[in-house]
Amino acid sequence: MCKNNLTHKENPQYAELPSPDNRTYESLVREANFNVAWPFSCNAREHTGKLAVCADGKEWTYCETLTVVRRIANWLSAGGKVRPRYVGILASRSWGACVGILGTAWSGATYVPLNLSQPPEALVRLLDRLSLDAVIADSSGMQHLTADVIPHLPHKVLVPESEVPHVNSDWCTFADLPEECAFEPRPVAAECPAYVEFTSGSTGTPKGVVIPNGAVHHFRRIMQERYQIRPGDRIAETADTTFDISVFNMFMTWNAGASLHVIPKTQALAPAKFIRDHAITVWFSVPSVAAAMSRMNMLANEAFPTLRVSLFSGEPLPSQLAMAWKKAAPHSVLDNLYGPTEATVICLYERVGETPNISRERGIVAIGKPLEGTEAAVWDSSHCRVARGASGELALAGPQLALGYLSDPEKTSARFVEREGKRWYLTGDLAYQDEQGVFHHLGRIDNQVKVRGHRVELEEIEAHLREVYRTTSAVAVAWPTEFGAASGVVAFVSAPGKIPDEATDELRRRMPLYMVPGRVHVLTELPTNSSGKVDRKILTQRLQEGEF
Repeated sequence: MCKNNLTHKENPQYAELPSPDNRTYESLVREANFNVAWPFSCNAREHTGKLAVCADGKEWTYCETLTVVRRIANWLSAGGKVRPRYVGILASRSWGACVGILGTAWSGATYVPLNLSQPPEALVRLLDRLSLDAVIADSSGMQHLTADVIPHLPHKVLVPESEVPHVNSDWCTFADLPEECAFEPRPVAAECPAYVEFTSGSTGTPKGVVIPNGAVHHFRRIMQERYQIRPGDRIAETADTTFDISVFNMFMTWNAGASLHVIPKTQALAPAKFIRDHAITVWFSVPSVAAAMSRMNMLANEAFPTLRVSLFSGEPLPSQLAMAWKKAAPHSVLDNLYGPTEATVICLYERVGETPNISRERGIVAIGKPLEGTEAAVWDSSHCRVARGASGELALAGPQLALGYLSDPEKTSARFVEREGKRWYLTGDLAYQDEQGVFHHLGRIDNQVKVRGHRVELEEIEAHLREVYRTTSAVAVAWPTEFGAASGVVAFVSAPGKIPDEATDELRRRMPLYMVPGRVHVLTELPTNSSGKVDRKILTQRLQEGEF
């Protein structure tokens, strides 16, 4: 159990450790400290003057970053007297996000990224649900601290600008943080939560995936063994903190004493110049970014000579795109990775060679074989293994599994099951395993889709549609799609109670823009199948035929 708000004397788990100068991270782990900030702490002492973070047009060394991280930890824990439980990170793609996450981990707390693209109403609902101990905001996050949101914030809030009026005495700016803490990263057990990532929920309420520190440690160790990240590496931050690719980008950087280079939002879809200007050596993103660069003719031969590791995940990777990237980064290995948020970033890998392993009738690269420690299986509806070549639901087991869903035992028990003497996660993904033991992804079993790299459940959109249009019949379809990924959503409703213009404005207030349907078609009746359920296939077919 992870206890909170106890003093050192009340809880011996918080006893201070001596300086880690002469101790390795692995030795600390053996002594039951799985705090994800420990590797950063060790490397900050070894690489004091080395670049740690490049963001917002500025650079910070490990020494400079360490100073701020320790001050944030001191502020969060009241000088080491208490231990916060959950800290919201209302920040992304910034130095403030980096030090906020590290400072939160240092204090022994769990960091919770808050989506900057969500409307105020959604943020308020999430804040009320979480009961956070503190919120750390960067300049972008500050824009969300409106008069409507402030009453729902925790007492402690850290903000960047000194001129911001303090709502109470526990509001603080980065410039006014207290002196550095006297304690090292708090010892935490493997089962203590490291972070909570929210994914789309079928009822309109996002699910909080709780990832323990032990899962992050295992993931970090396997990634280090596979890709040999070193102090000279320059890793691009390609994702927001609410997308768990950022977990790899941040923690693999600081675990190795390397440098993290945060891509500005303005260059997120066309980062070719950024890769060259910053001499990036390690790249990890969704395939959509590479596809956008390809459309803009940015994947010329040897366009990225400094890359040595190229990783893609989060969406199907088209084989043609993979081969184009290999030509653009001829000195880089290229892996197609697979992993749901519930299994700590990624857990299967496929090395792309000169002749990629393509999934049948899909034109996409296989998702490969499990990483060390992870077990994968394809099950039928009775949770029995199917024969190789047969399709079924992909199930995962191993040390990288999440603890479950935050404050939702019902959803947790539905997706995390005991079978064959192990705990498995049911991914909801359709897959098959070929004769060589390689796994192939065939799409979602349910209606969860990828929209521009974001994981979205269509039922969540439908829940909002029913409320906004005051109807009992609404359906959302991912459209248009290519290689299993969608660039937008089209919706259908019947018997609306609001005119479309009003409804669109309301949907934009409720959901991130990537979830808002580009078109909403009003029909007298929605088509149904023999079971009386709305038939998505017919609607999709009619879209393909250009009827709408």
